[in-house]
Amino acid sequence: MKPRLENKVALITGGAQGIGGATAALFVEHGARVVVNVRERTAAAEAFVASLGGPDKVLLLAADVSQRSAVDAMVAQAVSHFGRLDVLVNNAGINVFDDPLQLSDADWARCFSVDLEGAWHCARAVLPHMLGQGAGSVVNIASVHGHKIIPNAFPYPVAKHGLIGLTRALGIQYAAQGVRVNSVSPGLILTPLAESVFASLPDPQAERRRQAELLPCKRIGEPLEVAYTVLFLASDEARFINATDILIDGGRSQLYHE
Repeated sequence: MKPRLENKVALITGGAQGIGGATAALFVEHGARVVVNVRERTAAAEAFVASLGGPDKVLLLAADVSQRSAVDAMVAQAVSHFGRLDVLVNNAGINVFDDPLQLSDADWARCFSVDLEGAWHCARAVLPHMLGQGAGSVVNIASVHGHKIIPNAFPYPVAKHGLIGLTRALGIQYAAQGVRVNSVSPGLILTPLAESVFASLPDPQAERRRQAELLPCKRIGEPLEVAYTVLFLASDEARFINATDILIDGGRSQLYHE
């Protein structure tokens, strides 16, 4: 079977672990050359990238996506190294959950600077290259929080609603020029962050079981299951899919009540 991303170059933000890491590994497996973005270089990130291949296949670049100048420099370096950019996966994000009236101005700004503005910084830097090629695919990692509201999770769902809106607006804006923009909305996925939350609780296994029982499929999702959907949207197989969002939550968000 022909690799699904053969001859394509992808930039994946927050690409060294969790959903981003699973996506980076899957993209390499399917023939892409990949730029893995991290906020800061660490030994773990360098080891992960090294496990995927040499600099002819995978490049590790550090940049804080909330800083437009840093993103611009990263994209310029990526294009200089690989010669083009065909796919952008906006995966970098942070969780900011609070009671709305208890939330500080700093935490509001921090959430939006990464979860929404960070995606826009990356898209704004990459789009001129895609438009120049007449082709490209942007995949934003949104969330079920962009569809359903959980109390005391503010302002994260506001940022993710905004990210889905950004997806639709950019997808329509550039559709006639060969660039597609889509998003995926994962539910509960066993990322390192989710694992750390479970580990912080008095009975981690009991909480895992409780969360799994809330899902129609009775199990928690895995990063690779999200990565396969991102792979599809990034590939030419999805060339008629644009300005849309795909929920990846095991059906949980479709339940009215239990």
